[in-house]
Amino acid sequence: MRTNIIRHENMMVSYDVVNGWTVIEVDGEVDAHTAPVIREGVIKLLNEGHRHFVLDLGFVTFMDSMGLGMIVAITKRLRENEGALRIASASSRVLKIFNVSGMRESYEILPSAAEATASAPLPGSLAHWPHPSSG
Repeated sequence: MRTNIIRHENMMVSYDVVNGWTVIEVDGEVDAHTAPVIREGVIKLLNEGHRHFVLDLGFVTFMDSMGLGMIVAITKRLRENEGALRIASASSRVLKIFNVSGMRESYEILPSAAEATASAPLPGSLAHWPHPSSG
């Protein structure tokens, strides 16, 4: 059952738990105003015991470098807690931010949340972040 955790003027965030993953669905704009709110929402879930996240960006209409910074901040927190992170459903506009920043290879980016949650999370999978693990 999807639960809304953030309602903002230009954005809404909800989550569901699927196959050991906490799927965070962001709907709207991710920018200087909303990125800190999303980060705090994820940290709250982390503090509640969630460790493995899929960030579903399929409904993101706009994301700037502040959004990428928020994802990096979340990743650092998850790594400290032996968590995992996958990105799902990123549009070509959002992928461009990952590519331009050089961060594309640092994340597992999958076409859909269903594909991202198909296999159970591996604790500590971010141990080598930001460099992809050789496996």
